[in-house]
Amino acid sequence: MALNFSLDSLMEQSLLSDDPWWRYILDGAGWTVGLAVSAFLLALVLGIIVGTLRTSPIKIVRGACEAWIELFRNIPLIVQIFIWYFVVPEIIPWYKDWMIEADPAIAQFMTAFICMGFFTSSRIAEQVRAGIASIPRGLPNAAKALGFTTVETYVYVILPMAMRLIVPPLTSEAMNLVKNTAVAMTIGLPELTMRANEMGENTFQFFAAYLWATILYIVIALVVNRVMTLIESRCVIPGFIAAK
Repeated sequence: MALNFSLDSLMEQSLLSDDPWWRYILDGAGWTVGLAVSAFLLALVLGIIVGTLRTSPIKIVRGACEAWIELFRNIPLIVQIFIWYFVVPEIIPWYKDWMIEADPAIAQFMTAFICMGFFTSSRIAEQVRAGIASIPRGLPNAAKALGFTTVETYVYVILPMAMRLIVPPLTSEAMNLVKNTAVAMTIGLPELTMRANEMGENTFQFFAAYLWATILYIVIALVVNRVMTLIESRCVIPGFIAAK
């Protein structure tokens, strides 16, 4: 009886909107998915650039990339999101003005997007570097023998192969990013955990709120896993680690 009553509370109208509580929390899942997808794309672009330059023969370039990786990888994510939300706007006046004028949810989303994109890029960069290092030296040497420039060798030979090799660890990063989005509740972003917490505080039905949130997180994680598994199956390279 108590369990049914708790779950029935999900069908009641939210005190914070015109929707029932289950829909209110589901809308928070939309913010979670949007943040995870956009931050992952940013992290992927930055990670490929930094990871590739990490293998550069120019010492100062390698040093700058190492500094990027160590900076964002070794500072706790919750500290980074506070820095982006409270400190960076004080340093960049035009960004502070934009945050003041913008819708609070949009400003919070942008902050979390940048923070998590940069944080995850440092991890992806190391995976890209490892993928490049695992490629047999004969392939880039053959490309150079055919007259490819260094840039062409990376674009047409090294990176396409390296990216196929690192799909499995990218799957883990994508799933970790989905879970890391919960940190955004600390700056007020109305994502999944924040919405579940609001329901619990307003109705004291924490069991129903977090059970529903847990189910949604599992569904999102399973979708991410299946999509990345499909990509991995299309990118296998016979004879390498990524091959089944």
